[in-house]
Amino acid sequence: MTEKIVKSAVLGFPRIGGNRELKKHTEKFWSDRSDRWVGYEGDSGNKEENTAAPDLSGELEREKNLIQVGKEIREKNWKLQKEAEVDIIASNDFSFYDQVLDLSVLFNVIPDRYKKFGLTPLETMFAMGRGLQEGPVDVTALEMVKWFDSNYHYVRPTFSNSTEFKLNGQKPVDEYLEAKELGIETRPVLLGPISFLYLGKADRDSTGLNPLSLLPKLLPVYAEILNKLAAAGAKSVQVDEPILVLDLEDDVQNTFKVAYDQLAAETEVEIVLATYFGTVSPNLKAIKNLPVSGFHFDFVRNPEQFDDVISILNDKQSLSVGVVDGRNVWKNNFANSSELVNKAIEKLGADRVVVSTSSSLLHTPVDLDNEKKLDPEIKNWLSFAKQKVTEVVTLAKHASGEDVSVEFEANAKALASRSSSSITNNPEVQDRISGITESQSTRSAPFEVRSKEQQEIFKLPLFPSTTIGSFPQTKEIRINRNKLVKGAISEKEYEGFIQSEIEKVIRFQEEIGLDVLVHGEPERNDMVQYFGEKINGYVFTVNGWVQSYGSRYVRPPIIVGDLSRPAAMSVKESVYAQSITTKPVKGMLTGPVTCLRWSFPRVDIDQRAQALQLALVLRDEVNDLEAAGIKIIQVDEPAIREGLPLRSGKERSDYLQWAAQAFRLATSGVANQTQIHSHFCYSDLDPNHIKALDADVVSIEFSKKDDPGYIKEFQTYPNHIGLGLFDIHSPRVPSKEEFIEKIETIMKYYPAEKFWVNPDCGLKTRGWQETKESLTNMVAAAKVFRERYEK
Repeated sequence: MTEKIVKSAVLGFPRIGGNRELKKHTEKFWSDRSDRWVGYEGDSGNKEENTAAPDLSGELEREKNLIQVGKEIREKNWKLQKEAEVDIIASNDFSFYDQVLDLSVLFNVIPDRYKKFGLTPLETMFAMGRGLQEGPVDVTALEMVKWFDSNYHYVRPTFSNSTEFKLNGQKPVDEYLEAKELGIETRPVLLGPISFLYLGKADRDSTGLNPLSLLPKLLPVYAEILNKLAAAGAKSVQVDEPILVLDLEDDVQNTFKVAYDQLAAETEVEIVLATYFGTVSPNLKAIKNLPVSGFHFDFVRNPEQFDDVISILNDKQSLSVGVVDGRNVWKNNFANSSELVNKAIEKLGADRVVVSTSSSLLHTPVDLDNEKKLDPEIKNWLSFAKQKVTEVVTLAKHASGEDVSVEFEANAKALASRSSSSITNNPEVQDRISGITESQSTRSAPFEVRSKEQQEIFKLPLFPSTTIGSFPQTKEIRINRNKLVKGAISEKEYEGFIQSEIEKVIRFQEEIGLDVLVHGEPERNDMVQYFGEKINGYVFTVNGWVQSYGSRYVRPPIIVGDLSRPAAMSVKESVYAQSITTKPVKGMLTGPVTCLRWSFPRVDIDQRAQALQLALVLRDEVNDLEAAGIKIIQVDEPAIREGLPLRSGKERSDYLQWAAQAFRLATSGVANQTQIHSHFCYSDLDPNHIKALDADVVSIEFSKKDDPGYIKEFQTYPNHIGLGLFDIHSPRVPSKEEFIEKIETIMKYYPAEKFWVNPDCGLKTRGWQETKESLTNMVAAAKVFRERYEK
């Protein structure tokens, strides 16, 4: 085999396993812990002072089993890439939970509350990610936020004035050596020191601390792990600094030269500095003259930056050209990509150019070969992680002068097929889009008028309590859904089962005293997939899973054509729920921007056009719900913030305009008396952006926010609001007193007459017992405040 002149690289590979092995074994590890605290009699936080320690033999055996699963997934991933002839394969791209959390653990950025009780390192990491309420342990999770503008979530590092960086294990080294033992040379990947600090926050007791001020303390420890990698044999390390695609102040830009000069002076390993998800052009001064061996840039998201980044390279630095999309599932356009690669070769020479994925492939499903039920015409348009690996190698071979004409010809035919297909184009939808008027995106009266008319109908008390929508999806629900899919039960039998589940949820909510109810969504597999399956223009995979956070994986639908609604999607279940209670029941829909953002969108038309198509679909559904007697309708937009372009400017202002327009287009066709709710999660939100949606009530993820400034931002928000009071991503149950404390804090800044009481998000992933206990305590706290304020 001839060695390629132009190298190929993959920045990271999905870690979930081809059949979700990681999820299955991780959740088993979490649930199978009945003997974990047997023999425990107390822990001072110092092992030498423990009066009695639990027997850890069972725990260590469980950990051994889980660690072995991780090892098997890594081996498969590395071998797949090696067999595909990838030249530069990433290691340390695996995580049991989150790669940023792994770095927090590696550098000892572990808040004190997790250091007690003698938790093992793996237990500590999981407790930081999801909280732990077990035996003597009762700790909340760290904050979880969106990873830039993706649907992945990272666990936010939390720093304090007393943070002491030191190496806590050597995970990157261990995994590099693990690959080496298999005969596979890899390039370890680490989140860069500046991005690690910048993406973190100060804890509540370290007000005023700028995490970047800790850089001088972090750099020696960062150098230490780089030197350990070099000693293990690593020739180069991929250091990711994704914050370079954000708006950075001059002082932040200036830290790059200081940091990388010090790392170069204290280490011998070569560094390839990688960015992705946008352009670095406005931050060129931050990376010019850095002592690194090369750079990686994302030319899928921003090919226009090419000339700018070429201009800052010295005569020895390499350029990793990210041309295979790490964020979407469409086949690469070989002609366009090879044109850009050739342009780089003309500027730099072939030996300084690397063909690569635009980002890690973490955000794509694992293997298209597993999709046996996809329409062959559509399947031929797609590419998942395994196929993208092959695309990278094919482009590198082409750039090296090898004959890949057969592959290029097949690629061109697939692209032409998609462009001309009747699946892609629907003239009726296009005509409806062209006929949208401004009045369709405006409610018939302002909020003040609507609010009074709604209260006359609903007569809700102060501190009205509700939930966000979904209730626990039990094993029984999943079994019956699978039976329906396999034809083991009839549609009528399944509908009867769903109605019985809805009734259980309604009766429970009535029992604990919630004021506005939901039907619990037992019929829904996923908040986007459920609707997408009922919308023309979507297709679905069987095994197209991607990690959203921790063990939460999603199967994003794929938008393949113009979107339309052939029939009502949610009316039947909502009408049934309302028929069995006198309390108002919310109709529950997923908003147009979230349907778009949590799908794999088309790349042949812009996202605004797709959002407006979805808005018209949802407008019809909202109007049908209202006509059927549903007077409170919630249109969730948890993804609206993640769609915000990463940089300020025209692209961002345009997005805010069309995202708000799409929401209003979906919701403005109802009467004043119909109350429109919306929900947002995992996001730092600007109240002005929310105001532009003109929803009557909004609920926002809040439970992990410990900064009163976040509440203050909403003091001027004119409509009703609910700031989430407990973390639905954790099994931990807050006490009534905790709820009271949270509400008391909020009441310092927000008027009682506009405040709603609700959880952070839907309860689908939680167990019934913890759900019952948490909601019961939440409602009890709401009643305490109702009595206080109604006196």
